[in-house]
Amino acid sequence: MATLLYRLGRWCFGRRGLVVLVWLLLLGVLGGAAAAFSGPTSSEFRMPGTESQSAMDALETRFPQATGATGTVVIAAQQDEKLSPAQVTPVVQQAAAVPGVSAALDPFQAKSVSPDGRYALIQVQFSGELPDITEDQRSAYKKIAEDDHGALRVEAGGEVVKEQPGAGAAEVIGVGVAAIVLIVTFGSLVAAGMTLLNALVGVGVGMAGLYALTGVFSLNSATPILALMLGLAVGIDYSLFITSRYRQNLLDGLDAREAAGRAIGTAGSAVVFAGATVVIALAGLSVVGIPFLTAMGLAAAGTVAVAVLVALTLLPAVLAFAGNKVLPRKQRTTGHSGKDGFGFRWGRGVARLRLPVLLAGILALGALALPVQEMRLALPDAGTAAADSPERQAYDLTSEGFGPGFNGRLITVVTGDSPAATRPAAQQTVQLVKDVEGVQAVAPPQFNQDGTTALVAVIPESGPSDAATEDTVHAIRDKAADVQGAHISLTGATALGIDISEKLADVLPVYLLLVVGLSVLLLMLVFRSILVPVKAAAGFLLTVGATFGLTTAVFQQGHLSSLVGVDNPGPLISFLPIILIGILFGLAMDYEVFLVSKMREDFVHGDPPGQATINGLGQNARVVTAAALIMCAVFAGFVLTPDPIIKSIGFALAVGVFIDAFIVRMTLVPAVMSLFGRAAWWLPRWLDRALPNLDIEGENLRHTLDEPAASQPDVSRRAATSTGRR
Repeated sequence: MATLLYRLGRWCFGRRGLVVLVWLLLLGVLGGAAAAFSGPTSSEFRMPGTESQSAMDALETRFPQATGATGTVVIAAQQDEKLSPAQVTPVVQQAAAVPGVSAALDPFQAKSVSPDGRYALIQVQFSGELPDITEDQRSAYKKIAEDDHGALRVEAGGEVVKEQPGAGAAEVIGVGVAAIVLIVTFGSLVAAGMTLLNALVGVGVGMAGLYALTGVFSLNSATPILALMLGLAVGIDYSLFITSRYRQNLLDGLDAREAAGRAIGTAGSAVVFAGATVVIALAGLSVVGIPFLTAMGLAAAGTVAVAVLVALTLLPAVLAFAGNKVLPRKQRTTGHSGKDGFGFRWGRGVARLRLPVLLAGILALGALALPVQEMRLALPDAGTAAADSPERQAYDLTSEGFGPGFNGRLITVVTGDSPAATRPAAQQTVQLVKDVEGVQAVAPPQFNQDGTTALVAVIPESGPSDAATEDTVHAIRDKAADVQGAHISLTGATALGIDISEKLADVLPVYLLLVVGLSVLLLMLVFRSILVPVKAAAGFLLTVGATFGLTTAVFQQGHLSSLVGVDNPGPLISFLPIILIGILFGLAMDYEVFLVSKMREDFVHGDPPGQATINGLGQNARVVTAAALIMCAVFAGFVLTPDPIIKSIGFALAVGVFIDAFIVRMTLVPAVMSLFGRAAWWLPRWLDRALPNLDIEGENLRHTLDEPAASQPDVSRRAATSTGRR
């Protein structure tokens, strides 16, 4: 693979104008397609195969008017006052006049006034489903709360007011920090700007292609943000790794084109492997069988694949324009400083204190993982939204006047073959559900036109994401099984969220086992070792455990939550753990390859195992540190967004990358390698013969090129000298 990529790098370097033109044209074409064909994203979650989703699907044909988007307008009078019909009627009329609204129920007729008469709920039904709601409709609905209603407080809530998540300033902050880190790392504005620009082109191509597909495929609103977050981070990192190797090759005396070819052949091979692990892990989310999660994984995997292609083709073309200007001015004439950097000193210290370092690191990460025991998963509700958002205001006001259960209404669907079977079954359902512990109220059944389907609204005592609500849902389903003559199912946003969370919790161990097994197999192919893959997998598990623990402590238990803008801690987003495992797996293998490949390279070339470990860390610590800081900055920037999904994902990824890069890969890995010495590279001969040689380190390529390079003509030698031969 290294030889093929070496040729690709030289070809792109020699045809720099053509390669740059092709990428810019592709960016323009996809950008135009995105502008012309992009469609809206949705905050809707679907879960085929669950009772709640099956009920919703059945309602689309049997009771279509009940499947439209809904909203709830909450009205509150001043303290110690009561609402009157004359005060509420204008608000009801305004809600009914919103474009697309099929019904707005008067709370005095619907009996949705609080016992003290101070609060009222107007249930608003739209004719279209949530993905079909336009911005004009959403704006007109929000205007109900924005208008002046005298002494009344009016809040417009429900699913139709949920803001679509956007990155806003998040990516700008991440890119800004990345630029600073690159300038400090390279000491060259040209190298930093070129690396950053290269990554941004890849992100632009990937995101434009994704938005162009939104006109054909329905995507969850968090999907593009996740793809942007990951594409930006890996795009910068992959360009950073290859550019660093290119600079190293220049300082080693190679001419620019040869330096680029070898950088793509060696560092590019590691980028291909690292990118492939991320793509495989993210695409593997499709095995879970959840459409929105599959779309998330494939979209993010697509942006990572584009980032790899850009790094392998566009980057060498841009390097051809930059030449030796990617080096600091001093190094263009003097070459290497000859001084050992911090990485060598750190490596020697870790090797000398390997046992205490291992013990302290494992105990610390184990302690951080302790909160995982209390981790709960749920889909986000309005109670976790930003405190000043419309949906949160309506949520809090509803809880204040009626109790938290009114924010998590459940829908019992009664379906029979005829009205004669459905009506008694619906009445029996009402009586049974009333007696279920945790149920606050049950509404009279509503029938469709032919009387074969009935809806029974159930108000639980607890909020949508409370653990008690899960128990109530299961208890209702158990009771409903006793109803004869009709099919009974429980649905609604709250029930669907519970079903999704439980299914994801069930598949999480299977997915984790799949990812760990994959890491062991891939690293065995790369490093020809038994211990290295096992050590890498164990380190990954430590990273995952500590990351889950910290995220649970902050977002669920509320420790230091105000620092990340969380004012109402609650369960973690149900798909966060499985998304986190997929992404962190790829990034962990990324750092593992770049550090350990140099250790193996020096060991194969005759260095003692301990010295090879120190060399691998010393020569790559600066680059890995810069890459990890950039990723942390990009991910942490998204913590500033108000959307709880994006906020928690950004926090977890930033924490996970920091732990994996600095504690696991740069501390525990060299400690383990120095402890085991030569045994770390042991592989049974029969297995060594059976495994294909991927040549990630470019060892075969160097053997092929080093001899011809020694007999290059003087013009090549002069070019090498001008770039600072050591």
